[in-house]
Amino acid sequence: MRVIASIAAMQRLALKRREEGQAIAFVPTMGFLHEGHLSLMARARKACSARGLLVVSVYVNPTQFGPKEDFAKYPRAPARDAALCRKAGVDILFTPSDGEMYAADFSMRVAEERLSKSMEGASRPTHFQGVAVVVAKLFNIVLPDAAVFGAKDFQQAAIIRRMVRDLNFPIEIIVAPIFREADGLAMSSRNKYLSAEERLQAPILFVALQTAKNAVAKKPLPRAQLRQKIERLIASQPAACVDYVEFFDPQTLEPAAKVGPGAQMALAVRIGKTRLIDNAEL
Repeated sequence: MRVIASIAAMQRLALKRREEGQAIAFVPTMGFLHEGHLSLMARARKACSARGLLVVSVYVNPTQFGPKEDFAKYPRAPARDAALCRKAGVDILFTPSDGEMYAADFSMRVAEERLSKSMEGASRPTHFQGVAVVVAKLFNIVLPDAAVFGAKDFQQAAIIRRMVRDLNFPIEIIVAPIFREADGLAMSSRNKYLSAEERLQAPILFVALQTAKNAVAKKPLPRAQLRQKIERLIASQPAACVDYVEFFDPQTLEPAAKVGPGAQMALAVRIGKTRLIDNAEL
């Protein structure tokens, strides 16, 4: 495995490999890797085959964090990340610095104006601008044929697909399934923040998804009625505080007036001070 920190070096290598006809598959991450990330790498390897180039980036992007969010304390473990990537068969680990990624007078923005208004976009108003600009930059640096994202960030994946379509990036976007702990908790780097007691309460997000799925299995329910039911369930855990519970069309992200099978549900819940997200098709 080769580790590259320079944008110019990464671009030169990517251009050379593309000229040679080698497929490039890419997994962008913010590091502190876990089995969920490794599952994305395995999916990316399938996309480029054993003869292709598998590139993983580890970069904690400051522009997608709000002023009161956890950028400074976001968990980082660069040596461990490199070891996991090497074991996973990654060919290139791209690890740029902030100074490499953003000039001092950087002034560009990439703004999505429909899919980003609700849920994470409403709770974190500048988040998706930061995500879109860094992903666009990474696509231009790595020059992948395919890029793999996790389904846990459902809205993010939808926005990246829209960006690729609307801005004509010649890249296949692959969204891989959520990777879960044995008790259903979606794997996340932020799970590290949970205390032992909070970790016991955190699976309430998965329980809420399953409860909603069961509730609409026989007939659609009004959105407000189902939301109230789910919020009461989550409130049964003393450390839990709901940020949002939403039911929507998985293609347009428009809210569903009545919620039935095929609708998408997403939620964000604070367990103590740790904000967790999850989603599922009902």
